[in-house]
Amino acid sequence: MRLPAPPLLVVTDRHQLAGSMATMAEAVFAGGGRWISLREKDLPADDQVRLARDLRRRAQACGACVTVHGSPEVARQAGARGVHLPEAGDAAAARGMLGEDALIGQSVHTLAQARAADPAHVDYIIAGPAFATASKPGYGPVLGEAGLAAIVAVSRVPVIAIGGIDAVSAPRCRQAGAAGLAVMGGVMRAGDPAAEVRALIASLG
Repeated sequence: MRLPAPPLLVVTDRHQLAGSMATMAEAVFAGGGRWISLREKDLPADDQVRLARDLRRRAQACGACVTVHGSPEVARQAGARGVHLPEAGDAAAARGMLGEDALIGQSVHTLAQARAADPAHVDYIIAGPAFATASKPGYGPVLGEAGLAAIVAVSRVPVIAIGGIDAVSAPRCRQAGAAGLAVMGGVMRAGDPAAEVRALIASLG
C-alpha cells in the first residue's frame, strides 16, 4: 500500500483548534493536503464516526484520504480508508477487520517496536517525537535526526516522523530517511492552516 501523496499526514485535535473541524479540514485540502486522520479518542465512538464521515464527505471532492487514529471498529463504521494504531494495538486484527486495501499504521518509539512492524499487517509506522513538541510538552525522549535515522534503518515499512515538525525542521526528517511527515498542533493552532500545509508540502522537496 502506497502512502497518500503528498506524504503529509494531518492529525486532528479539536482542543487546539481556534475554529471548527470542518473549517480546518477545508483549509487543509485547499492547501494541498490529501491525508487527515481523526484523533479524537476522548469522544464516544458514535461521535467519532460522525466526525470521520463528515471529513470523508469533505475529502471526496479532491480525492483525499481520511483515516482514524485509535479504533478499527470506528474506522470500519465510518467507512474510513484505514486506521492508525497505538504501539500496543493489534495490527493483525485490524487488517483482518478492515481488509487488504485498508491503510494501517502504528506508532513506535523504540528500535524494537520499529523492527517488529510486520509488512503483512502494517503499511507504515509513525516515529516520534522527532523534536520537542508543544502539543505534548515533556513527552519523549526526543529522537532527533540520529534516532529517526536508526528507526528508518531497521523498519521494513515506510517511516513517518512526528513531533515538533514545521517547514524548517521537515527537511531534517527527510534527510534522516523519513518517507513522510505527520503534524498536529502546527496545523491545528495555525492562523492560516492552508498556508501552513502549503509550506509543509513545499518542505518535502
